[in-house]
Amino acid sequence: MQKIRWGIIGCGNVTEIKSGPAFNKVANSELVAVMRRDETKLLDYALRHHVPLTFTNGSDLIHCDQVDAIYIATPPNVREMYAIAAMEAGKPVYLEKPMALNVAACNRLKNASEQLGVKLSVAHYRRNLPLFKAVKQLLDQNTIGQILLVNITMLKYAGDNSNDPNNWRLNPAIAGGGYFYDLAPHQIDLLFYFFGKAASYKGLAFNKAGLYKAEDLVEGEMMLEGAIPFKGIWNFCVDKGSEKDEFEIIGTSGTIRFPVFGLEILLGKNGVVQKIPFDAPMHNQQNHIEKVVEYFLGKGENPCSANDAIQSMEVMEAFVYGN
Repeated sequence: MQKIRWGIIGCGNVTEIKSGPAFNKVANSELVAVMRRDETKLLDYALRHHVPLTFTNGSDLIHCDQVDAIYIATPPNVREMYAIAAMEAGKPVYLEKPMALNVAACNRLKNASEQLGVKLSVAHYRRNLPLFKAVKQLLDQNTIGQILLVNITMLKYAGDNSNDPNNWRLNPAIAGGGYFYDLAPHQIDLLFYFFGKAASYKGLAFNKAGLYKAEDLVEGEMMLEGAIPFKGIWNFCVDKGSEKDEFEIIGTSGTIRFPVFGLEILLGKNGVVQKIPFDAPMHNQQNHIEKVVEYFLGKGENPCSANDAIQSMEVMEAFVYGN
């Protein structure tokens, strides 16, 4: 195979800009098919993105002989079903994060990939964005000395749609958890990308505001490789004026701070803070999708394996559910 012809199952908001258009911009890659149950929205998407094939049934897309690989961007509760069906059909799968509803489902996906001999990759794409690659380079160059402590703080306004029954991200039966399960995978995956695995971890979760069924306050601690302690707090019910997004790395000779959902690094050394700005990518996932295509074509390594994604899921599940 010289080129990947992609089919998307679940062409919702995340595929509009972050991922969908990138499949046509990466070398040896083409988006040829999309699936969504709502036919009106499906046809609108296909028209705007110039996608020739449309399906309202996931199985029909999976078994289409013009589709080589499947990108699954549905809510988490049905990712496992579609991914296993695609792998059983011999088609490699690129899965949105979190890769499934819970750790047990993630392990079933990993096992299916290994037993069927079909490739599986997960969309922890921030590790391939320039800002985070630059942070990794600063760490690899020992810019701030020995790492003493790592903190993540995410304080978010609850939002004006917290009571919207269509907001599936706040339904644990569909999303696995609340906004923590939607946003924290990016942050926790970066921890492992920068520092290696976790030797131990524990956490607590609460529903403080009572606006929906899922947790809105999560606290967690880890001991990372190299005896690096980590503390994190995620609060999704603060006032708008109290919002904060900060990933902080404290070393013996400086600090690195940056927002995981922002565009600058603050490098502090000797009492001086240097701002290192980055341009917003046109398509957040494009760099990552390029590596996924190379992996599926046998020309590169997996940019995010099931094992990579599972370690993030294990930590999140332990923080929220104590498992």
